[in-house]
Amino acid sequence: MTDQAETGRGGPEVSARLRLVGVLLLAAYLGLVGWVVLRPVDVGWTTPANLTPFDSVRYAFALGWPEGARQLAGGLLPLAPLGVLLPLAGGRTRARWLPSLLRTAGSTALIATALEILKSWAPGHVLNVDNLMLGTLGAGLVHLAVVPAARARAAALGRRDRTAVPAPAPSPLQTPFPSPFQNPRQNPLQAPRPLRPLETGRRGGLTGAQPLR
Repeated sequence: MTDQAETGRGGPEVSARLRLVGVLLLAAYLGLVGWVVLRPVDVGWTTPANLTPFDSVRYAFALGWPEGARQLAGGLLPLAPLGVLLPLAGGRTRARWLPSLLRTAGSTALIATALEILKSWAPGHVLNVDNLMLGTLGAGLVHLAVVPAARARAAALGRRDRTAVPAPAPSPLQTPFPSPFQNPRQNPLQAPRPLRPLETGRRGGLTGAQPLR
């Protein structure tokens, strides 16, 4: 997922430690979701598989608003944290919101599809296309609500840290050589003292320029 073009435009810049934390959190959450979704359930009967988009949601709302809200939340919430965990594990601190959203939604759709296929083989579960669609939608909504603002905040903090870095001290090798007209007792790092104008001596001769005391 790393390429030179994205690196030049501020691509993967997350520290290795933070990216490792994101990968571990993502793996732990996927393990938890897999255990909850794929565990066998003892039921007396099951509904047929649903391959019509939002058919189960319409049926739930036909039974009442509480049942419809429960069905809707049950589809949106399980995969919603992937909207943050996937970009964190990917390691991008600065990216355009639309490509980032499409990457997150596509990855979530693949994960949801795999879970639905595996769930259809577990006892007491049936395939429901609404879980796939609602899970992808939930991850996309969380991504839009959190990730762009977090990346903008991180970019602002990075710019502030760069401007707060003090200028490096001059190296001893960069110290300028003293001028031949400079007082040898004067610090070479200080500005040279101004010279007196040429004056005429008592015998009409020029005394030469001398530094002001």
